[in-house]
Amino acid sequence: MEEKKVSAGSNFLVQGSILAAAGLVVRLIGLLYKIPMTRILGDEGIGYYNTAYEIYNIGLILSSYSLPLAVSKLIAAKEQERRHGDAKRVFNCGIAVGVFAGGLMSVLLIIGADKIAVGIFNSPGSALPLKVMAPTIFVFAVMGVFRGFFQGHGNMVPTSISQIIEQLVHAAVSIWASYDFMRRFSESENPASYGAAGGTLGTLVGALFAFLFLGVLMLRYKRRTEESFGAGEEHEVSDYSRLMKLLILTFIPIILSQFVYQLSGSVDNSMFGIIMGSKGLSESERLSLLGIYGGKYRLLTNVPVAIASSLGASLIPGIVMSRIRGEEEEVKHKIYMTVKFNMLLAIPCAAGMFAIASPVMRLVFGDGRSFTALLLMIGAPAVVFFSLSTVTNAVLQGIDEMRKSVTHSAISLLLHVILVYIMLDKLDMGVYGLVIGNVSFALVVCILNWISIGEKLDYRQEVRTTFLLPLAAAAIMGVAARLCYMLICALLPFGGGLENAVAVLVTVFAAALVYGFLILKLKAVTKDELRLMPMGRILLRFI
Repeated sequence: MEEKKVSAGSNFLVQGSILAAAGLVVRLIGLLYKIPMTRILGDEGIGYYNTAYEIYNIGLILSSYSLPLAVSKLIAAKEQERRHGDAKRVFNCGIAVGVFAGGLMSVLLIIGADKIAVGIFNSPGSALPLKVMAPTIFVFAVMGVFRGFFQGHGNMVPTSISQIIEQLVHAAVSIWASYDFMRRFSESENPASYGAAGGTLGTLVGALFAFLFLGVLMLRYKRRTEESFGAGEEHEVSDYSRLMKLLILTFIPIILSQFVYQLSGSVDNSMFGIIMGSKGLSESERLSLLGIYGGKYRLLTNVPVAIASSLGASLIPGIVMSRIRGEEEEVKHKIYMTVKFNMLLAIPCAAGMFAIASPVMRLVFGDGRSFTALLLMIGAPAVVFFSLSTVTNAVLQGIDEMRKSVTHSAISLLLHVILVYIMLDKLDMGVYGLVIGNVSFALVVCILNWISIGEKLDYRQEVRTTFLLPLAAAAIMGVAARLCYMLICALLPFGGGLENAVAVLVTVFAAALVYGFLILKLKAVTKDELRLMPMGRILLRFI
């Protein structure tokens, strides 16, 4: 029994880590291509791009963003019950929902782009990039069902590869199109808006390539999947109407949860545009500040959160299958390992961003201003809180408490709006108010989610080795990283950007070694836990 538990936990984390690794690669590619794109578009252009992306993201969430999670959850449940015919019909229902919802939202955004950009965000220049990006929602909706199919069968590899393909094509097209559009429309009234439209073109083309990859994969495995659906059929197949209703009842709460959870970014942009516009800031000035906030601070802090998002996506089918089998202790074990693995990575990331914020901003964006470094320092804790809130949202979805997830995000958003309004309008804190609001929003969601999980599962996360010891190790690592950076800069015979780049890279490597040593020395991870983690057996042999 113990061997089975170890095997199940190991496979769960391995599959989750495949998706997490792909998610991290995707975020790193996103970070790397945003560097030249930000320099091509400037702060104003990247502000248009980010505003359009926020609107697109809301449209995606409202229509189809949660389809992969809903489809994977239902397919996992049906396969565990050996209702293979039902699983096939869930997939077909997902395609129907994706085509309808994704197509409708794409059309609505294309038609209403000007009114939304002007009326809600006070940013007319964001309408054009939004129109270019809108058809991506339809592509993503259908592609998401393919991803949900594979994830529901416990296979994260197709999703992982498609995400990397999508981002590689996205990056290449965005850089080329941003430059080409800026040059081609340099004499227009607002060339930055056209440049941002070039950037959003990459989103559409990248999604199309990923869709083609998954489509070919589905065709290649069609015969095999049909055999798996038909093999060992022991139950009468349910009606399409019943399965469609089940999918929608699973789908809508997840949509609402994700919508409210992600709405904070759009609310920030809207409030900032309206309030700061009333204080006399021009559209160019407002969008430049939003470009720094969204295109630099949030872009950097979102990279490590990709691990939590990916592990959360793989956690849902695992929890569903364990609950159907009645293995409540296995559910708790999966939650424990996922949260601990996340914290072992998120906490040092936040500490590192705080310790060498200015060098990182200089290396990535060529921005050595103390203003941008301070934004990253203030907002670094968001990495930890967003990682935790993402995983705990996945847990609530896996244990059929989606309504709690919606409620918690709504409560946090209400508090967030009040806090940000006070900081922007009454305290004149400017973009710093957005950063503080970003941190507080995720923190409130974390607290409320943990309360509900504890009540539902009678579960309490172990605190000492999950939070306190990694925090202590990360604090020491942060001090060491800062001293290491200063020492290397003092020793290097050259200066400028090359000195900073070498110093940052060496510092990051040294900090990782220091943190790893401290985690082992403080016994924050046991041998059994390390064995279950990705590459844990290799690390054990090395140690």
